[in-house]
Amino acid sequence: MANAEPITFTRLTDGTLLQRQPDGAFRPVASTTDHAKLAALTDAQIEAMAASDPDHPGLDDDFWAGASTATPSKEAISIKLDSDVLRYFREEGRGYQTRINTVLRHYMDTRRKGGRL
Repeated sequence: MANAEPITFTRLTDGTLLQRQPDGAFRPVASTTDHAKLAALTDAQIEAMAASDPDHPGLDDDFWAGASTATPSKEAISIKLDSDVLRYFREEGRGYQTRINTVLRHYMDTRRKGGRL
């Protein structure tokens, strides 16, 4: 890992693309998306484009059968973390608390699937 390239881009959970600046901070990248063109697409056009994309598998009703739309409630707490762990997540930019939560959720889900509550 000593020769690994540094991360120059990251994406927030809201979809905002961030680029690392020379000072180490991440700042939003200006979008070049033609939102008017996208808004003008019909559902049929979008479905046809998705169906023709070889990298995008079809998402039929069976795929969505087990999906949950419920969002777990959040609770504000105070937690002590090792300073290097917190620094690592903060260096990734905004949304570090959400990323910490995601790591903890993955750990919890993995333990539950293994029969450990």
